[in-house]
Amino acid sequence: MRIFYLLLAGVVLPSAALAGPLTFDDALAKAHASAPSVKAKVLGADATRSARIAAGQLPDPKLALGIDSFPISGPLAFEPQRDNFTWAKIGVSQDIPNLAKRRAQRGRADADIAVADAGTLVEVRVVEVQTAIAWINLAYAERRLAALDDVLSRLGRFVRTSPSAVASGSARPAQTLAGRAALARLQDRRDELVSAVARAKANLTRWTGEPDPEIAGAIPDMTVDPARLRASLGRHPSLALLAAQVGRADADLRLAQADRRPDFGVDLSYQRRDPRFGDYVSAGVTIGLPLFKKRRQDPLIAARAADAGGARADADAALRALTADLEAGLADHVMHHDQWMRARDVLQPLAHERVTLETASYAAGRASLIDLVDAHSALADAILETLDRETTVAADGVRLNLLFGSANQ
Repeated sequence: MRIFYLLLAGVVLPSAALAGPLTFDDALAKAHASAPSVKAKVLGADATRSARIAAGQLPDPKLALGIDSFPISGPLAFEPQRDNFTWAKIGVSQDIPNLAKRRAQRGRADADIAVADAGTLVEVRVVEVQTAIAWINLAYAERRLAALDDVLSRLGRFVRTSPSAVASGSARPAQTLAGRAALARLQDRRDELVSAVARAKANLTRWTGEPDPEIAGAIPDMTVDPARLRASLGRHPSLALLAAQVGRADADLRLAQADRRPDFGVDLSYQRRDPRFGDYVSAGVTIGLPLFKKRRQDPLIAARAADAGGARADADAALRALTADLEAGLADHVMHHDQWMRARDVLQPLAHERVTLETASYAAGRASLIDLVDAHSALADAILETLDRETTVAADGVRLNLLFGSANQ
């Protein structure tokens, strides 16, 4: 129900209320409100509810008009007014499917509604996860770009002062070329990061509809609790969808079984004759005779039973696949988290320390400009690698918590 409240809120609130910089929660709310795929699912569910009204209703009655016993040969040919057998008839008939079939039709319609609602929740979960990952990717793409700009700024100051160092004799002329080449290589990487930011914005626009999304607010803490995720796995929307499909297959089976019972029909007619002879009223009942069940109803029942068994097997297979996906995701998350901690606590501090030491040595004349350039390039690599690993950890947390977590948690 939380999902439907969010959808309702997205319809009621003006779109301008979510305009401007997007926090993580704003992006999710905007995606819930505007995602075309979710709207399509909701409209499909509305269609099944509308169709439910007609399920199990009696067929439309039939009106019959005709002339009976009209003479076309013999002494009274084409003179119906001379005999007492010809009459004009008007009648109404009504087919009445057996009660079990009508109940099965209503059950099938209810199963369609359950499948449509479950499909909507699956699509909402997909949109939620993809939007969250898109927001995370854009946030870290901007962080990587800002971090590289900082390194470029610091390295650029040294490269700009290199001509004076050459003039003073503390640096060789070729070293200035090395500094400029290093800046050019870092500028190439900056171009890649600018492109990455643009791609991340385009992806976030796809899910939120925001034409030029801007990141705002803190990156959410997506701590992974394996025990909670395992406990909530049984409430995964895709499993609910498969369970609804099993219910629909069972409804089809009941509908096929209902064909083994006879249907009925009633009819009432009025026959008008020449006033000399008087009029008639006729009434009757028809009963279906399912006499050939082994060739007609039983094969269809067996087919629907096989479909129901297949749907249950699909549900079991999906549960195993989701369990494997969750366990693999948890294992990868542990690995990614350890790698991030190593980069943050070991590799990046060492790179910073190297820059500090090389800067001091360069100022004292014991290190060359090339050494300084190499240290800054290594620092850029370490910072970007740390952010890459942090991005992976954050994306893991978003995916695991939003994809496998219960909607009620």
